[in-house]
Amino acid sequence: MRVADFDFELPPDRIALRPAEPRDSARLLEVTPHALSDLGIADLPGRLRRGDVLVFNDTRVIPAQLSGTRGQARIGVTLHKREGVWRWWAFVRNARRLAVGDTVDFGHGLSGKVLEKADDGAILWEFAASVPFEIALAAAGVMPLPPYIASKRPADDRDAADYQTMFAREAGAVAAPTAGLHFTPALLAALDAAGIARETVTLHVGAGTFLPVKAEDTDDHAMHAEWGSLDAATAARLQAVRASGGRVIAVGTTSLRVLESAGLDAWSGDTRIFITPGYRFRAVHGLLTNFHLPRSTLFMLVSAMMGLDTMRAAYAHAVAHEYRFYSYGDACLLLPDTQA
Repeated sequence: MRVADFDFELPPDRIALRPAEPRDSARLLEVTPHALSDLGIADLPGRLRRGDVLVFNDTRVIPAQLSGTRGQARIGVTLHKREGVWRWWAFVRNARRLAVGDTVDFGHGLSGKVLEKADDGAILWEFAASVPFEIALAAAGVMPLPPYIASKRPADDRDAADYQTMFAREAGAVAAPTAGLHFTPALLAALDAAGIARETVTLHVGAGTFLPVKAEDTDDHAMHAEWGSLDAATAARLQAVRASGGRVIAVGTTSLRVLESAGLDAWSGDTRIFITPGYRFRAVHGLLTNFHLPRSTLFMLVSAMMGLDTMRAAYAHAVAHEYRFYSYGDACLLLPDTQA
């Protein structure tokens, strides 16, 4: 399909720079094949059915943005995929100033050596410090806010908590699974009372999620790999939900990509799954997700679930009714077949 088909107009003032407070006060747009309903996140328990299960991503965002120097050059680094204890692939600002073998000082006792430069501009680094990498990164790195927020304000102490879900456990993401940001203990209690189960999977979200699609046709776009995992016990419980007639609802596109990569079987590894209209979903019945960028792979994914015309209408409704967009914004609940 043409990437231009997934474009839409979004006024800049619809981009949320801070999350709703409290988190479960965000708005919720329910999208079905036949209707759009303006709700709130707190209404979620009443929109699902007893026996359904919500699947969350338990990845934890790390302070993945580094700023360093080599000579007089300032080097900006955003980690995006781990390859070993000390090795990471990263996107780099001023990458042309670096050659294989160069070393950059990131301060706080952390340095990095360029091992490899990929065709897409990413660089493979080998880091070194006198303390474990996670400790050095905590001292030298900052929270990696999405570029559409970072271009409007710097990260601050609030983001350290705001940009982390209550399910965050497995460190490794460089972007938050933002649909999970809406949940609070009170909302979980209401879901429990409504008979809605919950499970977790892991997908370490990479910075590639923010990269623009530069190809003109979706067939020509290459996804960056992200590491994910669905353990055997969780897979068995999800299979039991489906067998009993319950629905598997992914919380966020990251959880969905794990479930669709795994097919509800135990699985662990890299995924480059790219979901566009025409894709046949094999694991999930619905999706809770935030509102995404025009021409992005994530808007393509939601269009695959609901149909491009439906999602264009839903987003036009969201813009007209002043929903808040992107990572700190409001959410939509996509239910493609309410009878399933």
